[in-house]
Amino acid sequence: MPKLMNPAQREAFFATLKKINPHPKTELQYASEFELLTAVLLSAQATDVSVNKATQKLFPVANTPKAILKLGEKKLIKYIQTIGLYKSKAKHLIQACQILVDEHDGVVPQDRESLEALPGVGRKTANVVLNTAFGHLTMAVDTHIFRVSNRTGLAPGKDVLAVEQQLLKRVPQHYLLNAHHWLILLGRYTCKARNPLCSQCPVMAVCQFKEKQLSDV
Repeated sequence: MPKLMNPAQREAFFATLKKINPHPKTELQYASEFELLTAVLLSAQATDVSVNKATQKLFPVANTPKAILKLGEKKLIKYIQTIGLYKSKAKHLIQACQILVDEHDGVVPQDRESLEALPGVGRKTANVVLNTAFGHLTMAVDTHIFRVSNRTGLAPGKDVLAVEQQLLKRVPQHYLLNAHHWLILLGRYTCKARNPLCSQCPVMAVCQFKEKQLSDV
């Protein structure tokens, strides 16, 4: 277990990431709250690239709850069958759209309870939508953020909920809105699961990962 970053190190960590990328964004492509919700729901155990390829074809045809329902599950599957778990995701999306139409007038709700009541929407998906679409100070912990938080000493925890809670406490408040995106990008492209690119890492100076020097030998 690495040492915990101290407050000064955490400030330097995020100040560096902000300087490199002042306005980070999700790599999922969307143009509305519903498109974002759909893309995140489809992205479970799938890459953003694969989701974008599917939604580039789906959204011009159906990009509202009513339009998805009109399309129907069988036709929906044809658009998303290149994505992992597409059958269950199609079923969940249809069910979620029905709830959105029946209970929310087709509008994506802005509260966690309502979001998590939608089939296929768990805590992580709800956090992404709340943060990215509505600007809530939430922290969606995926595999990349879990790894970065533990490896660097930023906010270690035994499970995703523990890491989420630690991040909400330890990320300086003025960075919290964008921290989710910075951490995902760092984990996706630099702090990789295998062979992390420590020598190229912009925050190596404050990282507590003791094995980082091995990559430079």
